[in-house]
Amino acid sequence: MVAVASVALTVVVVNWLLAHRWVLVVIGGLAVSAGGGLLHRKRQRARWDAVRRQGLRYALPHLDALHHSRFEEAVRDLMHRDGCREAIRVGGSGDLGADVKATDPYGRRWVIQCKHRSGGLAGSAVGTPDLQVLNGTARQVHGADVAVIVTNGRVTARAVAFAGQQRLHVVDRHTLAVWASGSRPLWELLRAVPPPRRKPGPLS
Repeated sequence: MVAVASVALTVVVVNWLLAHRWVLVVIGGLAVSAGGGLLHRKRQRARWDAVRRQGLRYALPHLDALHHSRFEEAVRDLMHRDGCREAIRVGGSGDLGADVKATDPYGRRWVIQCKHRSGGLAGSAVGTPDLQVLNGTARQVHGADVAVIVTNGRVTARAVAFAGQQRLHVVDRHTLAVWASGSRPLWELLRAVPPPRRKPGPLS
């Protein structure tokens, strides 16, 4: 009885679909679209992997030896390596807390303040006042979706706590080492980054 009912139901469904061919067209279109989306994401991931393997890399001793302006340029270049085509360095007098600006492949606007320490961990720690400057200008003045402070040195515990309260991101020496090694883009290393504004476009 169950087998007969199943066959009868199948015949009814097939006949209905044959009489309403537009449904098959819609289903086929959805399947093609879904398959195309999966294929696009797979190809996108492959392109990103290729960029990371062949891309720019810095070792911490190299970054420690840079002048602070060159450090800002290095941060800009790392963002560009990760697919931020519009990454620019704007550091200097009157930069209002923004040393590097970039738009990532997902449409998010990044504003980065760089704090270079020639002594690395032996240099002065980045403190809450540094984060307060970034907090006061990144979103209101520069329109940031993601506000970040990057240092090759230390960050005080109070500064880290303040950053968490104000939705700021801290890239300390350890995170910088991982990022600069070229293994992953910065947005994969930070917690609670805002969601994408758009789907990433093809990499050139």
